Amino acid sequence: MSYQFLQLEQHDQVAYVWLNRPELHNAFNTTVIEELHTCFKTLNSRDDVRVVVLAGRGKSFSAGADLNWMKQAGQASAEENEADALKLAQMLEALATLKQPTIARVHGIAFGGGMGLASACDICIASTDAKFATSEVRLGLAPSTISPYVIRAIGARQASRYFLTAERISAHEAKQIGLAHEIADAEDLDKKVQEIIDALLLGGPHAQAASKQLIQMVSNQSMNNELLRLTAQHIAQVRQGSEAKEGLTAFLSKKAPAWTSNSNNNN
Repeated sequence: MSYQFLQLEQHDQVAYVWLNRPELHNAFNTTVIEELHTCFKTLNSRDDVRVVVLAGRGKSFSAGADLNWMKQAGQASAEENEADALKLAQMLEALATLKQPTIARVHGIAFGGGMGLASACDICIASTDAKFATSEVRLGLAPSTISPYVIRAIGARQASRYFLTAERISAHEAKQIGLAHEIADAEDLDKKVQEIIDALLLGGPHAQAASKQLIQMVSNQSMNNELLRLTAQHIAQVRQGSEAKEGLTAFLSKKAPAWTSNSNNNN
């Protein structure tokens, strides 16, 4: 499939989704959102893709919403405005619920929706020159659709500060508050991303998808008998699968499990 504002590349078992609107710092408009949503849904159906990396062409990861698009949305009817915002929310959900592990490769600015994209990914690797912000209040707006993912990443207490002040967050601060997992100098950013990819390819793909579901199921839940039952059911289902049997057999026989064969051959 061809895209106007995206580039989709696949290298072995890794799909790279490049935001490709560099002259506007990869800002969102309706087309960008629709293309991202379509791309994520397509990747979710692909068994030959083990890892998804989201990145930006040009000087920035993403500056968030295109201000001209936001201005037009604000002048639309309430129904049109809500439908437009829902498309953004659904795109972020599609990213957050991909079965594959996702990595945000962040350089330059990741403001507003760009910070939302980085937060919706499972892992965020940032260049030391990266800057994040939930900048919406300075435009008279609120970070509504990105809020579930940003709050998941940094917690409500940190969100209380940054949602209200719209301060810029350096890469080092991003790591301190849990937004970025790793930071690297610009020239080493791809090397760091590759290190995480290599680690991910050692895990079973079904086990990783199940682990992502587990995090969603358990997060912010109180410890009670129902949660105990749900987690017991979860592991019982997972260990009955062929992948678990393969993994345990391989470990006990001191062999590599079958799912690593492709990645080993490609390295």
